[in-house]
Amino acid sequence: MYKYNYLFDFTRNVFMKMGCSASDSKIIAEVFMAAELRDHASHGMIRIKDYYELWKAGRINVKPDVRIVHESPSTAVVDGDNAVGMISARRSMEIAIEKAGKAGTGWVSTRHSNHFGIAGYYSMMALRYDMIGICLTNANPLVAPTFSISRMMGTNPIAVAIPALKQPPFVADFATTPIARGKLAVAEKKGEKVALGLVQDKTGKPSDDPAILKSGGSMLTLGGDRLHGSHKGYCLSAIVDIFCAVFSGANFGPYVPPSVAYLPVLDKKVGEGTGHFFGAMRIDAFQTAHEFKTKMDEWIETFRSAKPAEGQDRVLIPGDPEREAEKRIMKEGINLVPAIKDDLISIAKELKIEFE
Repeated sequence: MYKYNYLFDFTRNVFMKMGCSASDSKIIAEVFMAAELRDHASHGMIRIKDYYELWKAGRINVKPDVRIVHESPSTAVVDGDNAVGMISARRSMEIAIEKAGKAGTGWVSTRHSNHFGIAGYYSMMALRYDMIGICLTNANPLVAPTFSISRMMGTNPIAVAIPALKQPPFVADFATTPIARGKLAVAEKKGEKVALGLVQDKTGKPSDDPAILKSGGSMLTLGGDRLHGSHKGYCLSAIVDIFCAVFSGANFGPYVPPSVAYLPVLDKKVGEGTGHFFGAMRIDAFQTAHEFKTKMDEWIETFRSAKPAEGQDRVLIPGDPEREAEKRIMKEGINLVPAIKDDLISIAKELKIEFE
């Protein structure tokens, strides 16, 4: 088990060695560790290797000029200047919050960025301002639309954070696929199979191999197949892609630049980099914050009182598992799969920094 502070410092040191500023490296480490604490190891330390390989290939800018290139009182388009995704994403959400503070709502679409970690981190930034936070991103084209074997879309997550008064906030953070790509990578590192209905081979047959993407397979959209609503997952993923890329001028669909080594970098581009979309809604633009948060408490308490199905002890509210994981993991420590630990040891050796 590793302590939070140890892995935080190691992550920060990795990105400083890569040339990021101390302040940027701190933000990057914060997002990585938020993923680990919230029990989303698929977006935590396992991803450092991906970023390191992108850096070695000269595909990320560690000294970016993140800037607004178009705006109105309540909207903006941000160019991330090919930054590590956490840097362009955090600044974009700050802009959305600033605009919401003045106009009631703020909306930012971001281009020329890269993978940014967990979407929930950015939506939750709005909570401290009595705002609702929204975050979307497109991603590696590894997902096939319903009835297809072509890899056209990413896992394209959606995150929404809503404050309450006495109850903890409602935080929904989910991919528009049945499983995150990083969770396939974790299963592969552990030598485990995955359930059917998550991925298919290159001919469209169901597979339980978490490494199937490396041999031409694809991920399925949320629902798995048409009978179970994969067309709805396809629609959700498409909406995310359009908001993130078509609004901002980023690459959409199959043209999103990959952050994994086994996907080729296409010569054709339809925009700049990876795209994100952020929203902040000031609660008192609709009603007093106290009135709304009181009603949110009532909403949460109502759903908590739902009768559990046989074999279940309670009904969860979105955000409960992650919040409980944060307390547990901060106390017990962070467990790293041996194969991930080996990757970090290798990176540390190359960068001449310490990792135990």
